Amino acid sequence: MALFKRGKVWWTDFSVHGQRYRQSLKTRDWRKAEALEKELIAQASGGNLAPQAQSFARLRFAEAADKYLEGRSLELTESSRKKERQLLVFPRKYFQTQSIAAISTESLLGYREWRAKMGVGAAILNMEMGTLRRILKRAKRWHLVGADLKPLRERHTLGKALMPEDKARLLQIARQKPEWQAARCAMILALNTTMRGCELRGLRWRDIDFEARTLTIERSKTEAGERMIPLNTDALAALWELRQRASIVGEILPVHYVFPACENCHFDPTRPQKSWRTVWRKLTRAAGLPGLRFHDLRHHAITELAESQANNEIIMSIAGHV
Repeated sequence: MALFKRGKVWWTDFSVHGQRYRQSLKTRDWRKAEALEKELIAQASGGNLAPQAQSFARLRFAEAADKYLEGRSLELTESSRKKERQLLVFPRKYFQTQSIAAISTESLLGYREWRAKMGVGAAILNMEMGTLRRILKRAKRWHLVGADLKPLRERHTLGKALMPEDKARLLQIARQKPEWQAARCAMILALNTTMRGCELRGLRWRDIDFEARTLTIERSKTEAGERMIPLNTDALAALWELRQRASIVGEILPVHYVFPACENCHFDPTRPQKSWRTVWRKLTRAAGLPGLRFHDLRHHAITELAESQANNEIIMSIAGHV
């Protein structure tokens, strides 16, 4: 263990478990240099000062974020990678060219306050901070800056079922505008199949057997979500309506999506629709049901199954519950 000067700046040179560490302490103050050296030795003894981690910590935030995403490419599905990329959009703007090693507890708190002023809720903030935590852990820095950063308390909203009159009004209002067709058909399918929004968007024509009146979900949120669902008359009618719309636009292939992407009134059946969030908000406001989540339709469908005296195993198999 040795402290020495280069110019006016103190450096340290020490070895732990046969690994040599030699680096600038970036201070002219001997007392501060001594304290920093002890901290580095403690980190090295705990395995938190590996050369690879040091190299990663010196990267600018944007570079570190790219390397982090690249490193997780084998661990995550495409949808999860897309979500991680989205969660890093605002951290990139805030930290910009700042190095990972320069990120402090104060800067993390500053980021959280900056995002909160934008009206971002606790759930999104916690997810963004979670991504920052994983990046800082890779750099072996989180234990230094994030120990006192606790997750924000989230407001958990329970799913709710519609009253019969609300359901009837919602379906009636949804028929009023042609541009609401996709959201209306998605709503009918959710109400009659318990399908999640992500399951609907990933649905392809090959997954539907009109003769057997069944629908197969190949990929879902959970393994239990990969299931076969029986189709009632209303669900079949909605699917036939969507198929008729697809036939007007062009050829229908088994690999095409039931809810195709649409940009500037041009349908691309090889890509799924990203969302019907905007239309859904307009529709629910028009029906006098502001704040109704699309996911609440799934809760309503499960509630109706329970009220029909269906046994738990049938409900679980249809809903894809574990």
